[in-house]
Amino acid sequence: MEIVRCGQCGRKLAEAEFVRLAIKCPRCGTLNNLKAVEPLIRAPRAPFEKDRHVKTDNSVGGRQTPFG
Repeated sequence: MEIVRCGQCGRKLAEAEFVRLAIKCPRCGTLNNLKAVEPLIRAPRAPFEKDRHVKTDNSVGGRQTPFG
């Protein structure tokens, strides 16, 4: 979590995880508008083909089932 302080008087206003935040300081009355620099949650990236450890076996044991 990040400590949020007033930009005018420095009073601690909150401890938060945020994307956008608008908070008014009760001491000096300044409206503090804050925006996150980077996203809180990063999307997982897809693994490279060489990193995949999945064995694909498309055989049906040497025989095929009849269609229909």
